[in-house]
Amino acid sequence: MIEQPIIFDTSDGQQLRINMINSWFKNHYEELGLDAPAKIVKLSLDGGFTCPNRDGSKGTGGCLFCSESGSGDMASRAADDIEHALSKQIRLLSEKWPADKYDVKYLAYFQSHTNTYAPVEELRVKFEAALAAPDVVGLAIATRPDCLPDDVLDLLSELNKKTFLWVELGLQTIHDETARAMNLCHTLADYDNTVRRLTAHGIRVVTHLILGLPGESREMMLESVRYACRPIGDASESFIFGLKLHMLNVVRGSGMAQSMPDYIPFDSMEEYIDLLIAALEIVPPEITLHRISGDAPRSTLIAPEWSYKKRTILNNIHREMRQRNTWQGRRV
Repeated sequence: MIEQPIIFDTSDGQQLRINMINSWFKNHYEELGLDAPAKIVKLSLDGGFTCPNRDGSKGTGGCLFCSESGSGDMASRAADDIEHALSKQIRLLSEKWPADKYDVKYLAYFQSHTNTYAPVEELRVKFEAALAAPDVVGLAIATRPDCLPDDVLDLLSELNKKTFLWVELGLQTIHDETARAMNLCHTLADYDNTVRRLTAHGIRVVTHLILGLPGESREMMLESVRYACRPIGDASESFIFGLKLHMLNVVRGSGMAQSMPDYIPFDSMEEYIDLLIAALEIVPPEITLHRISGDAPRSTLIAPEWSYKKRTILNNIHREMRQRNTWQGRRV
């Protein structure tokens, strides 16, 4: 157990006790001897892909919690014009990060559906079009653990050698009974195999877990976190690059909205924050955190009704960690 507090960032006047990806980027640029941008912003894209759990090759209807947009409700449609979609996202974010005031760079984030589920030449065209856009410095590609054939892996390896890249794998849970109930149609073995293959090519892996899935106890959720954060292979200090944690959102248009319309993942914001902090305490400090909350558009959100209050949730998490004098990795 780590006995002394780890403070990952003090640049904003606070003692940040979580290894958030924004702080990691600052340190990364410093290590390269470069001036860090004021902000690296993810631009969410819908690349026009589908999913093997929707088109019938593995299942239909998608994962039970997935929205009609493939969990890319904030993404801009980019199937035909990547540059236009990126420009639209920049305009949407310009009020918060105006380019005339800040040195802002961007990651093209292929978010909606399964972004490696297409012929490799189609993927190449779209990924390279995104990289060619002004001020885009890398790619973030969300996919399923069972959708990485060898030719796509070769393409990602090629891109990884010339730009910043991570692949986000939607594991969600390690528990088979939950995976079946949620109609995930992929297995833990798929995830393990894909993590090994990506890591062998030097490609960063970000694992996505959902907290609050039906039937899962607190300990089951923490087991998923421990598993995702275990060392990779025989390397005792080799971990996934990043972790994305957030509460389940029940949204209109999802399978859950039809089959479990009254399900509430967490009774209160405080219950979620308590679990989230317990999870962070068992995440090795080397692993970057890409999300610790998750919101959905209020127009589609069913439960938990408070999850749209993203800023409040984040502020309360950081405040509670300071009050408890705890930090990411404390119980590793």
